[in-house]
Amino acid sequence: MKIVPALLLLMGVCIGVQAETMKKTTLKILTFNILHGATTEGTFDLDRIAQVIIDADPDLVALQEVDFKTRRARGYDLATELGLRTKMASIFAKAMDHDGGEYGEAILSRHSFETMRRIPLPFTGDSEPRAAIEVTLSLPGGQTIAFVGTHLDHASTSDREAQAQALNTACANKAIPTLLAGDFNATPESKTIAILKEHWTVAGGDNPPPTFPSDDPKIKIDYVMYAPANRWTVVETRVIQDAVASDHCAYLVTLVLSGE
Repeated sequence: MKIVPALLLLMGVCIGVQAETMKKTTLKILTFNILHGATTEGTFDLDRIAQVIIDADPDLVALQEVDFKTRRARGYDLATELGLRTKMASIFAKAMDHDGGEYGEAILSRHSFETMRRIPLPFTGDSEPRAAIEVTLSLPGGQTIAFVGTHLDHASTSDREAQAQALNTACANKAIPTLLAGDFNATPESKTIAILKEHWTVAGGDNPPPTFPSDDPKIKIDYVMYAPANRWTVVETRVIQDAVASDHCAYLVTLVLSGE
């Protein structure tokens, strides 16, 4: 007769542990503009780029300036190659055709993807087409999140601002916790960042560390943002400076996702 209370106690403990696991999940998020596989020394070195990612040990990676079978990238599918080297799942979204192949954004993940969508972003005139890539994932603790990677225009302020507004419309205010990461080509005091901050919170606060150029970082243009603010807590931000792997520093943010 004493077995039943013991089983009930054990079930209660298991349920309590599961609930606690679902309450908090720690994630390491990396954003990295990889200079289409080139290095600042003019070489093509995917192993160097992969090593930066491996050393950072992230759960999710937003990659910008990603080539898909272009001539300058020697016909490689960079997202797949870096996924193989880092032992992470990979997915690519085209922003435009380029140099015999495609050019855009990619995501690497320790977890499998549930859904994916490519989000075309507005651009004008001769500006480069831009896009965002969004995936949803179920984390081991039972939480479902969305992760968005993007690369905003480097030359046109008005295009950047329109792209930021488009991201807010397409990706903010979701029913699930969401992360936004990438090279925004905008400094913290810019109108582009102000538009994004209407819906997102910037990891690193109002004065986040500079990320560009990689040999002597002086300006902040690479970001991780999150929504809603009450579901995420930033534990650490770290600029990873490798002056050869890319002209951008990789930017690593550790966050804790809490339960509802």
